[in-house]
Amino acid sequence: MANPSASSVLGKFVWYDQMSNDLPGAEAFYAKVVGWTLAPNSMNDQRYTILKAGETMVGGLMPIPEDAAHMGVKPAWMGYVAVDDVKAYADKVRAAGGAIHREPTDIPNVGTFAVAADPHGAGFLLFRGNADEVMEADPMRQGCIGWHELHGGDPESAFAFYSRLFGWTKGEAMDMGPMGTYQIFTTKGRQSGGMMKKMAQEPMAHWLYYINVEAIDAAVERVKSAGGQVINGPMEVPGGAWIINGLDPQGAMFALVAPKR
Repeated sequence: MANPSASSVLGKFVWYDQMSNDLPGAEAFYAKVVGWTLAPNSMNDQRYTILKAGETMVGGLMPIPEDAAHMGVKPAWMGYVAVDDVKAYADKVRAAGGAIHREPTDIPNVGTFAVAADPHGAGFLLFRGNADEVMEADPMRQGCIGWHELHGGDPESAFAFYSRLFGWTKGEAMDMGPMGTYQIFTTKGRQSGGMMKKMAQEPMAHWLYYINVEAIDAAVERVKSAGGQVINGPMEVPGGAWIINGLDPQGAMFALVAPKR
């Protein structure tokens, strides 16, 4: 895939990583379940494992930073949204009722990031890379992230926050009965994910990222044999795809999506 200009990805999720308390365990689990290949980080001296789908870099695995561990941060997946000025967007997050948990920080040879949360507490990162060109992964390709789902507060107020911040627009809204409304959102004119009120059993608001796999039943067996749990599904969703929600061996929530059982 050609490298799109940096402006074409502004407001989109462009990277994902899992903060881990067992880096070798996380490497083994996701390599088996998703089929990602692992590459050591060569950009700086931080412990970080790059996840690749073929030759496409999708995300990474890293130890939970010491300061975050002291604050009680648990293993979790986080998504990075591309912006053109991390400090300016951090100010916008605060002005809109969100929070900044880590002020803008430079990663040598990579870029600048800040750790943010929306008004309901769901975390995400603001990111601006050093490179003028940004590699954008194909959301339909196996091993890439195909869908972004917010389990948050009221979908209407949550959408308003992200829309003002990143320019996301509303797609279809689906009535899920007692579970409320599922609001699809689009980025740059393409369906990118959905927002719903978090379920009662979920301890806090969070983003859930759906990784593309070839077939869901075989993936379920890989999850179980690698020590993970399936907590929801397999379930068919509108459009004919099949999904599961799962927990990896460290308790980090993830999701898989496939075009067939």
